[in-house]
Amino acid sequence: MFFGQPWSQWIAQYAQSHTHPVNRFCHTIGIPLVAGSVVLLLLALIFPSLWTFAWVTFVVGWIFQFVGHAFERKMPEFFHDWRYLFVGLRWWLQKIKGK
Repeated sequence: MFFGQPWSQWIAQYAQSHTHPVNRFCHTIGIPLVAGSVVLLLLALIFPSLWTFAWVTFVVGWIFQFVGHAFERKMPEFFHDWRYLFVGLRWWLQKIKGK
């Protein structure tokens, strides 16, 4: 459950906005870049040499995702509901697991 709805319902809604193959590919690359960059940004607090790499990774990850949505011709779901930022990561994890 996530905010009162089963994950399956969140993922199904997310999947409806990500049907174009280019968009799905872009999200397959972009989501882990953004998620990884958040970890790198936290590590950069300890290792300042990581700042540039972390920010570049963050920006490139978002570019991939917005390019994908240009092909999809739909706005990202998180513009409607911020919780989809977390749903996207869950969608990516399921995709990697082959579900």
